Amino acid sequence: MAIIDDIRAAYRRGSMLMRIIYLNIGVWVVLRVFALLAFLFSVPALEITRWVELPADVHALLYRPWTLLTYMVAHYDVLHILFNMLWLYWLGSIFLNYFLPKQLTGLYILGGLGGALLYILAFLILPAFDGITGTLIGASASIIAIVVATAVWAPDYKINLLFIGEVSLKWVAIVTIGVDLLSINQMNTGGHVAHLGGAVVGVIFALAMRRGVDITRPVNAVVDSVVTLWPWRDRSGSASAKNAQPPTQAEIDAILDKVRRSGYQSLSPKERETLFRASGRK
Repeated sequence: MAIIDDIRAAYRRGSMLMRIIYLNIGVWVVLRVFALLAFLFSVPALEITRWVELPADVHALLYRPWTLLTYMVAHYDVLHILFNMLWLYWLGSIFLNYFLPKQLTGLYILGGLGGALLYILAFLILPAFDGITGTLIGASASIIAIVVATAVWAPDYKINLLFIGEVSLKWVAIVTIGVDLLSINQMNTGGHVAHLGGAVVGVIFALAMRRGVDITRPVNAVVDSVVTLWPWRDRSGSASAKNAQPPTQAEIDAILDKVRRSGYQSLSPKERETLFRASGRK
């Protein structure tokens, strides 16, 4: 179908940030279509969402382990996905001023996994959750990992907030984490706990990058291995990546000199990509 081909082409042409957003929107559309069908045929909608939601119960998780990943790209409510995708686009664009698109993808996944881990642990060990069952859905933990990582890396980066004006990114992160901490005993308790798990991953990523350690590399290696098996991947893009000329030693030395003089944050996205390819080759 032409419309499917157009959607697929737009996905392939999009940046990594836009691909993540497209994926979230696509999953939301599928869930809403199934919810409509469930309504028309009198099938409980929960029977559909439970296949993508992360269960707090470990025994249920053993039967649906894929939900560790699917929950972080799934939404059910319109406002939920709207605010999450706006937040992701805005802060993800700032993140890409300092880091690579692959690192955005890897941190998105790690942030979601960190949120899932803290969520499950909370239900396992905290008395407040005794006798309570719950499920987790949404990209919030992944997005907060990106927000916090950017704030730790560039705390004085200024953004303009409606009705407030110019604010340093560090205060956006501090207020976000503070709201989650103070809201744990309110509605969406498990969700706030998961947000904190994503925030912890964001801090770890930024601090590790300051020491030259990229914690997203193992995740991206797995993603790359899966993508190469995907029959509908962008073969032209793969070919161009393979045919890209490796950086010369002179280029690498010039970039390393710049890092020593001005720090990693002074590198342009192209220079970071060059350094990333060189480190991967070695």
